[in-house]
Amino acid sequence: MIRTTLLAIAVALAAQSAAAQADSEPNVIKALKACAAIKADGERLACYDKAAQSVTKAQETGEVIIIDKQSARAARRQAFGLDLPTLSILDRGADKAETETLQATVKAARADAQGGLVVTLEDGAVWRQIDDRTLSKQPKPGETVEIRKAAMGSYLMKIGSQPAIRVRRSEAATAR
Repeated sequence: MIRTTLLAIAVALAAQSAAAQADSEPNVIKALKACAAIKADGERLACYDKAAQSVTKAQETGEVIIIDKQSARAARRQAFGLDLPTLSILDRGADKAETETLQATVKAARADAQGGLVVTLEDGAVWRQIDDRTLSKQPKPGETVEIRKAAMGSYLMKIGSQPAIRVRRSEAATAR
């Protein structure tokens, strides 16, 4: 469900991305903000009424998507580690720790054909080891991991007190 929602948001944002590069604020929001500059009470109220109707219609048709901070945080968490630059809009208002690190719980862990670790988290995210570091013990279900951004699009996963390993997020469908 969350992945479907994220995909829908990503598609909508990608479709609007070219136009939004030069101007990131939708016209219906600009019109709403412009009403504040009107001095006469009656005209300002009429402007707000019209703008509110436009925002409502834009939201109902999917032209504008409005989400609260909690929903943005959940979407950011679900997309952590995926290369989705169009979702950077979800970073607005987030502190750096929310966009740079992730605390998660291991659902399963196994070795792949090359001997690297493949870790599936409780939220369904799959992370593959991309370095050759050997851990003294494999992560167990229920164990907490911390994943943080590293260089070259990779991430470092720290499992308990063991040294961090370099990982990259995989598509769940290809990691099974």
